[in-house]
Amino acid sequence: MNLMTKFSNGWTIVTTSFKVLKENRQLLIFPVLSGISIIAILASFFVAFLGLSGWQLDQLSAPGKLMNYAILFFFYITNYFVIVFFNMALVHCTSLYFKGEEVTVQKGIDFSMSRIGSILGWAIFAGLIGGILKIIQENVGSLGKIITGLVGIVWSIATFFVVPVIAYEDLGPVAAFKKSAMLMKEKWGESIGAGFSFGLIQLSGIAVIALVAFAVAAINTIAGIAIGILLFLLMSVMISTVKTIFISAIYHNITGDPVELYNQQFIDNLFEAKRK
Repeated sequence: MNLMTKFSNGWTIVTTSFKVLKENRQLLIFPVLSGISIIAILASFFVAFLGLSGWQLDQLSAPGKLMNYAILFFFYITNYFVIVFFNMALVHCTSLYFKGEEVTVQKGIDFSMSRIGSILGWAIFAGLIGGILKIIQENVGSLGKIITGLVGIVWSIATFFVVPVIAYEDLGPVAAFKKSAMLMKEKWGESIGAGFSFGLIQLSGIAVIALVAFAVAAINTIAGIAIGILLFLLMSVMISTVKTIFISAIYHNITGDPVELYNQQFIDNLFEAKRK
C-alpha cells in the first residue's frame, strides 16, 4: 500500500469520526471535565504547599529530593487516573452510539465509576512507569534523554488501545498493556496512517486560529490574544474527543464488533501489516 493510499484511508476514518462528534456534541464535555479536573489537582498542590509555608508566597521553598519524587509519582498517578476515567466514559458513550443506543454524559460517568478499580490499577501502573522515565530523563546525559524519549514513544504506541481494553475486558494493568501492545503489533503493525491526518488537521487549525487572532489583535491586542487562546482550547478539546472516538471505533472493528459507519477495508489498510 503506497503512502497516498494510507493518507486517504486515514483521512476518511478521521473525518468519519468528526461526523460522529457532530451527531453527539455532548461528548466534548468529557475532555473539558478532564482538563478542569487536572487544573484543580494542580491548584490543590499549590494550595497545599502554600499552606505548609504559612500562606506566605515568599516563604515557599523547594521540597527535598525524596519528597520531590513522591510528589512526582503522586501527580502522575492522579493525572493518569483523571484522564483514563473521562476517556473511558467517552469510549463507552461512543460504543452506545455505534450500537444505536441513547448517549448521555451520565451513562458515560456511571460506566467509568463501575470500572473504578481497574482505572486506579492502571493509573498506578502507568504513573509509576511515567515517573520512572521522568526521573531517569532528569538524571542522565543527552544519550539517555534520547533513549527515554524513544521508550516514551514506544509506550504511547503500545498503550494505544489500553482504555477500551480496560473498559471491556477483565484484565489487570499488566495484562491490559500486553493486550493493547498485541493488538498494535501482531494485528495492525506499528504505524498509524491516521496520525498524519490528525497532524494535518491540527496544523491547519493552528494556522487558521493564528490568522483570526492576528486579525483581531490588529484592532484590539487583548481581544486577539483572548480569542486565540479560546479557539486553541476549543480545537484541542475537539481533536482529543475525535481521537478517542477513532480509537473506540478501531477497537470495535479489530475485536470482531465492526462499526457500520466505518469501512472495514479502510481500517484494514490504515495500519501497515507487520512483515513476517
